[in-house]
Amino acid sequence: MSGRGMLVGDLLLIALCSLGAFVLRLDWFFQDYRDEFVFYLVTALVVKPPVFFWFGLYRRYWQYASVRDLQMVVLSVSSAAVIISVVIGGGLWFGAVPAMPRSVPFIDWLLTLCCVGGARLSARVITESRARDAKGTAGETGIRRVLIVGAGEAGALVVREMQRNPQLGKRPVGFLDDDVTKSGRRIHGVPVLGRLDDLERATGQTPVDEVVIAMPTARGEAVRPIVDICRAMRLPVQSIPGVFELLDGKVTVNRLRRVEITDLLRRSPVGQAASAEGYLSGQVVLVTGAGGSIGSELCRQVCRAGARSVVMLGHGENSIYEAEASLRLLFPGAEVIPVIADVRDRRRISHVFERYRPAVVFHAAAHKHVPLMEENPSEAVSNNVLGTLNVVDAAAACGAGRFVLISTDKAVSPSSIMGATKRMAEMVVRDTADRLALSYAVVRFGNVLGSRGSVVPRFKEQIERGGPVTITHPDMTRFFMTIPEAVHLVIQAGGLSQHGELFVLKMGTPVRITDLAEDLIRLSGFGTNEIPIVFTGLRPGEKLHEQLWEDGTEVEQTVNPDVLKANDQVRVPTARLAETVQRLRVAAEANDDDAIRRTLADAIPSFAYAGQAH
Repeated sequence: MSGRGMLVGDLLLIALCSLGAFVLRLDWFFQDYRDEFVFYLVTALVVKPPVFFWFGLYRRYWQYASVRDLQMVVLSVSSAAVIISVVIGGGLWFGAVPAMPRSVPFIDWLLTLCCVGGARLSARVITESRARDAKGTAGETGIRRVLIVGAGEAGALVVREMQRNPQLGKRPVGFLDDDVTKSGRRIHGVPVLGRLDDLERATGQTPVDEVVIAMPTARGEAVRPIVDICRAMRLPVQSIPGVFELLDGKVTVNRLRRVEITDLLRRSPVGQAASAEGYLSGQVVLVTGAGGSIGSELCRQVCRAGARSVVMLGHGENSIYEAEASLRLLFPGAEVIPVIADVRDRRRISHVFERYRPAVVFHAAAHKHVPLMEENPSEAVSNNVLGTLNVVDAAAACGAGRFVLISTDKAVSPSSIMGATKRMAEMVVRDTADRLALSYAVVRFGNVLGSRGSVVPRFKEQIERGGPVTITHPDMTRFFMTIPEAVHLVIQAGGLSQHGELFVLKMGTPVRITDLAEDLIRLSGFGTNEIPIVFTGLRPGEKLHEQLWEDGTEVEQTVNPDVLKANDQVRVPTARLAETVQRLRVAAEANDDDAIRRTLADAIPSFAYAGQAH
């Protein structure tokens, strides 16, 4: 109905409600209050429509009315009632209005609320009824019966989406939830059939074609048994993404996807600490390694935080091109500046920083592959150490107020060239922060799921080829975190920095790589008897277990429960650090691998490498 039609309808309802208020209050004595009724009716007709218009009741599409829309109805009707009461009260005070029962405005408020709100709510009810009837006339051929695991807000929203959109071909038949207070009750007309443990029994009693896991904040331990049972029963299972994939706060059926390894490895949700990302708002932010997994996600979250412009710096033109296109699609109004540059080129880096003068820098560019860097130490030094020095010097020279180095758990008691060069990069950044009293910091964390070169994509490729899945050692463990979650915490840590802190992300419990491989095999629809796992032995520089800080390091909590501060108190004097960097530069230029290893061992007492004298 148009706004004009709704106004005409409201005028009729206002008159009827005014009449009803007098009749209900005065019954057969209504005739004695005809003058008062006429005055009240005129006042209501003059006051209510403008108030309704001011609250937007004639600009809303009521076929899709929400709770927020109904709140506006309550506010508008209540505001009109208050104004009418003030007008009548003032008139009575000055003797300009005949006396009338004080309860009439309240009765009128109640009737108007029911009639005006009911008329608008009926528009949505009629729309949904027509949609259901249209689907019913076509029969229910192809309708899939869905069991929802999780009767919380996410589960309720999924059910509402299925009910509103019958063209999806999904009909919710029940919930499962561990909250005993919900058992036996109905949510949007759909019954709660029992607890999560009752999955097998519920599917036996109620025909089910597929299962949807609607628990975006559940830990992996809660998701894994559900997936195993569904797989054993040959039931398709889908999942709502984890909490960090739902940054816009909207859960819809369109976001349902197959259960992935990230669902099985979920940690507890990141704590709801006060956000520290306000320092990005309105700033020029530069991200190195912007074409990589971490770098591109940093650019997305920086845009979401309201940065004025994002400078995407990377060496690979294809990766920067793809990352820029994706960013422009997601944030069409953002200023995105792609820059092709190598962090090892000091003059080029200085030029870029002088031109764009970023206020905040995230340094994610690095060589990260342990076995490759063992074979190419000079490249690890030139990129990870000298490249970091170039970037941090350029940032300080152009007046960048904040700088965050993305580091790794492999920098702790390093056993590889990659880990040792990242430890040197940490020293360089922290030394700059100490010397110049800048808010530069290091953020250290473990593996991220789905990043380039991580085990998950490699395992998937091996499974697609029919196996075997290769693992270096059966007892190897690693810390894992999703890319969006890791980047979110990196940004938070950047807002906490003051001068040279070493922040460590709380990574949860280490995961056995063998368990990870077995989960991936099962999720792919195979058994370990079909896709074998082969152990190949540790590679050079590889550890069985990683640490986030060295033994004896004092670790304290920050205001964010998922960001820790490691007070290692180990600082290399600036002169000695400069001498070490120069020795590494000379050794890298000469491709002297032994000299590189010896220099790193002199600078990092905990660095142990093959061939080192004991």
